This record gives sequence, structure tokens and C-alpha cells, in this order.
Amino acid sequence: MPLADLQQRFAAALADPAAAPPVTSSARRFAIHRNNVRAGIIGVLEVRYPVVKRLVGDDFFLGLCHAYLGAEPPTSPILMLYGSGLPAFIDNFDGTADVPYLADVARLEWLQHEAFNAADAIAIGSAALATIPAERVADVRFAVHPSLRLLASPHPALTIWQMNSGPGEVQPTRLAAEAEHVLIVRPALAVELRRIDAAIHAFCGALRDRRCLGDAVDIAISQPGTFDVHRTLAALFAMGALVGYGLSES
Repeated sequence: MPLADLQQRFAAALADPAAAPPVTSSARRFAIHRNNVRAGIIGVLEVRYPVVKRLVGDDFFLGLCHAYLGAEPPTSPILMLYGSGLPAFIDNFDGTADVPYLADVARLEWLQHEAFNAADAIAIGSAALATIPAERVADVRFAVHPSLRLLASPHPALTIWQMNSGPGEVQPTRLAAEAEHVLIVRPALAVELRRIDAAIHAFCGALRDRRCLGDAVDIAISQPGTFDVHRTLAALFAMGALVGYGLSES
């Protein structure tokens, strides 16, 4: 058997506990190796999704991980990339109907993971804009920090995460249905999470997409509630969420 075919069969059998071992392997030895590999990958998911695990308990989480690993085995040897699909998998996983917020808590944890591992960048302050003529301010295009992430959830995902991210007993999660928008950024060593309203969420999303400031403000004010661009920009500067700027063509 060609080596490439053997490697493909070997990898497929590692991910599928029902698969027969490659022909060159002892069934017993291969089963030990497969169990070790699966345990290691599930350990990665446990580290990546600690609050999800706390919310559903060890046994349910283990079953969830086994099912996810069977459906979406790793495609890269870089395990820090593995697990991005778990939130969407939870959306359709049997037994999660009574925890409808679980997938969004998982999304929040994955976004924290992405933010923590994002590239570093030097933040700018508001003084950097002092030389821009007033008539060109609306044409500014900001560059956001590489770690900046946004989450919009119909559930209080951040509140639930905060209630259950520390030691101790799992806190009750019978909360009134309340949408939450979250800004996540890691300007230095620690990942920061901040609850924001829909207008600021829309504004930050527009800046992330390199929309000019005038367009971003228009997008923000189309959302419910009020929007103060000066206070919002001051907060983003203070958080280290902005790392550069330029001017769009007139």
C-alpha cells in the first residue's frame, strides 16, 4: 500500500472509534494510540471551553466532544486552530434545547481564544488625529486592533459567562431573555470583554470593515437607542482598540 494511502487510513481511523485499524497495526496497540489521541484532543476542547463544560457537566461535555470529534476531526496539526466549529455544532446537538444560550457562550469563549492569540499591535491615542482638518474627519478610516472581536447574541451570553467563569458552584442561569452585544479586545496581555449596545456594536463592526467614520456613524445611528460618537471613540482609544488610521479618497 502506498505510504500516502496508509497515512490517510491511519488518520481516518484515529478519528473514528468504529473504524478498523490500518492493516499494519496491532488492533490493541492501535486502540491505545487512538484513545490517547482522542483524549488529548478532548483535553484541548476542555481548556478552550471551560464555562461550556461547567454549564453542562463533565459527562455531557465529554459526550459532546466525542460527537464533535467524530463529525469534525482536526484538519491541521496546529491544535490551537481546532474547535472553531463547536459553537455551530452545539446549535444542532441533541440535549441542548434546555440551554439555548450554550452555543453563544461557546462562541464567546472561542472569540476570547482568537483574541488572545491574535497579533500584537501598538494602539494609537486621540492625539494622533489632531492634524486632520475638521472637514475631513468623516473620511477617516481606522484600523482596529487585530484582536478585536464582536459578538451579538439574543441571550445574555456575557452575563452567563461572567457568572460561571470563576471557581465554585455553577450559578443559576434562569435569566430573562435579553440580547447582549460584546466587544472583545486584547491590547496588551489580558483579553478584555465589554458589554456594549447595538449601536456601538454596529459602529465597531463598520470600523473593523474599514468603513469611513461618517459611514460608521450613519450605520450606528440606524440602530435602536442613542449613539454618541465622541464618547464611543474615546472609549475605543482608552481600550487600545484602534491602531491606525488613514483618509479615504474625496
